[in-house]
Amino acid sequence: MRKYGKNNGIGFKVFAGTTGVLMAFDIEDGLKPDFLGFAIHRKKESGPWKWVQGFLQFEQVDHYVPIDSNLAPIQKFRWSDYAVYPKTHYRYKVYAVHGAPGHLTYTEGPELEVRTESIDTGTHQVVFNRAVAASQAYSRRFHNTNPDDESDPNHQAARAWLARGMIRKIERFIERAKDNRYALEVAIYEFELEQYADALLAAHQRGAEVKVIFHAKKNDEQTRVNQAFLAQLPAALIHPRVTTAIFHQKFIVLKKKNKKGEMRPTYLLTGTANFTPNGLWRQANVIHVVRSAALGRQYSALFAQLLSSKGRGDTKRYINTHYRPISSATKSSSFSPRSGYDDIDFIADIIKNAQSEVFVCSAFSLHPKVTEALANPTGENIHYGLQNNRTRITGLHRNLSFTVPTYLRSGLEGFLKESTKGQRGSIFIHLKTLIVDFATEDPVVVVGSHNFSRPASDKNDENFLIIRGNTDVADTYFCEMMRLYDHYRFRYNRKKAAVSPAKSLTLANDNRWLRPYFDPSHLKFKERVHFCRPV
Repeated sequence: MRKYGKNNGIGFKVFAGTTGVLMAFDIEDGLKPDFLGFAIHRKKESGPWKWVQGFLQFEQVDHYVPIDSNLAPIQKFRWSDYAVYPKTHYRYKVYAVHGAPGHLTYTEGPELEVRTESIDTGTHQVVFNRAVAASQAYSRRFHNTNPDDESDPNHQAARAWLARGMIRKIERFIERAKDNRYALEVAIYEFELEQYADALLAAHQRGAEVKVIFHAKKNDEQTRVNQAFLAQLPAALIHPRVTTAIFHQKFIVLKKKNKKGEMRPTYLLTGTANFTPNGLWRQANVIHVVRSAALGRQYSALFAQLLSSKGRGDTKRYINTHYRPISSATKSSSFSPRSGYDDIDFIADIIKNAQSEVFVCSAFSLHPKVTEALANPTGENIHYGLQNNRTRITGLHRNLSFTVPTYLRSGLEGFLKESTKGQRGSIFIHLKTLIVDFATEDPVVVVGSHNFSRPASDKNDENFLIIRGNTDVADTYFCEMMRLYDHYRFRYNRKKAAVSPAKSLTLANDNRWLRPYFDPSHLKFKERVHFCRPV
């Protein structure tokens, strides 16, 4: 949900996702003298008004703690509130702050009411985990607990905080298969959680038809792990997808008998998360449930082909025949392996034809066609990126802003030390998402297992979902992408500052901080103009 308002020369726009609300501001020229930033008041349903908080103050401090924005205003034209809950009404009121530290005055701006999206009802139910054990919030709350250390009394609470409902969302989806009127078709790359094997076995024992296709390869450790965790299921229910590449799928189709006794798809669960500790509470991931018979049929048809497939070549021929060309309809999908890289061309064309913003999130190296499209924004478009590994487009240059994960290994000027204790491997960003034209009324969201890479197109078993024209879905995705982007962008910049003069982590005492926001050549100018457009 998105709302816009203007009052006393202050523009204010709010975008509400599920667990985040992105706010954008603008001011008329008359408010620029002695302008120190924005104060934001927030009210949750029938609760009291509270000030949204930031970290920075007018003076250097020994220990950074959240501080109310009426005392230390927000010196940005884009801010986010992540202390919100799904399916909840919130009111926001913004004030322009003027004067000098210790002598602040306030100009009343607009007041807007929004409702965050539900993760349990509706056509689209989207759950992002927090996946930021290396964060100030986690350090304060859990003192860098290892969520996989079962001897630590805080490990379960830490795990739940990081997963933020994702663990239970998958369990509830499986529990929908109540009896013999239902069927579950599970396609998974990494299966490492006993509780999901228990849930599938319970569905089978209730009479539901259960089938699982899992990644399998000769002399492969992941194959041995998958088999061990799935061993409690009857052998007839589990089907190894033997491949020389990677069976990288992560989806479940729920089917239900109609009045004629035919099993018909009703719900689809897809996204980027493997069923592993890394996938659900370590790495940044998303689970996306869609109530759609049409999409369910596409995924179920692929599942049937995989069950009968004679190998990767057989599946590639099937996909080439049935899933080309790729549609940019309201709800569509793409599968691989395929020939000719037409899925890559589709992604690159979406980026090239963007009218406003592009945000890409990826775990591995992108196909060169995608990189080229991202590296060359047209017109006033903004291109953002969050990549797990540094590439040639990492950094900041005018309309481009791409960053990589890092964390505060030894603390920083009053910030707590952050830790990745217990992390397996070096993947922090596992999302494979593309958001185009977020701020318009015709956004496009692409999400799935597909990494927008060469192997994802022509070798691996993959999928991605395409959702067009749904601003609620776009708001949910963009709010979470910006949460991760801002989190890692700050740390990336501080890491760069270790080899160059560091900017002071304090608020400006006058309005000099405004300059880039009103410089047409600067990314911050474009953010201000793009995000605070009237509805």
